[in-house]
Amino acid sequence: MLSTVDEGLTYPSAKELTMKYFRKLVGEKCYLSPISLDDTEKYTEWVNDVEIGQFVLFSHGVYDIDKEREVLKELMKSGTIFAIIEPQTNKVIGNCGLHDINEIHRRATFGIFIGDKTYWSRGFGAEATSLALDFGFNVLNLNNITLEVVAYNHRAIKCYEKVGFRYVGTRRNYVYIAGQHHDVMIYDILASEFTSPYVKKVFAKSISDEAGANRISIV
Repeated sequence: MLSTVDEGLTYPSAKELTMKYFRKLVGEKCYLSPISLDDTEKYTEWVNDVEIGQFVLFSHGVYDIDKEREVLKELMKSGTIFAIIEPQTNKVIGNCGLHDINEIHRRATFGIFIGDKTYWSRGFGAEATSLALDFGFNVLNLNNITLEVVAYNHRAIKCYEKVGFRYVGTRRNYVYIAGQHHDVMIYDILASEFTSPYVKKVFAKSISDEAGANRISIV
């Protein structure tokens, strides 16, 4: 049984405690959670949608549920890929995270996709990106995070620049889609250029003078 000496704190309801998502990093529009295999069918729907695939360059693939489940299992093993969850409904809308982590040079690459198209162009991608970068810079202690984006994906480019990514170069005629060559643009961001939206606030609160009064005791 959980009890607390601080009546001002808010704790999960019984429904939230039994749900399949867990609030690892929390924003206003969304939170990031470990991926759940219960969403395999939803992910399979998304990765077979050519409209989505043309922006993340997997439209050439054909995925059934078994194949997608294996993909998700591999992503889950990394520990750095998260489901993006809309908090009002606790509904998965996509995923994002860090790949190719190099602990020696403190660098990684970033990837994201919003599979539920009703959440496109509504700020969810920018906040999810910011939360994932917060994890990379302030939990994993990375210094440089890089991404590549196809040049016609104007919505994604606007999102990345809003979060603080800077353009560093172009791979010319790098992909061939729908009968045309397209450039791929390279962006990156450094730890010194990023403002933590969540992790540093949690840390500051936990070491504050008031932290002791907000403790949870196990009875």
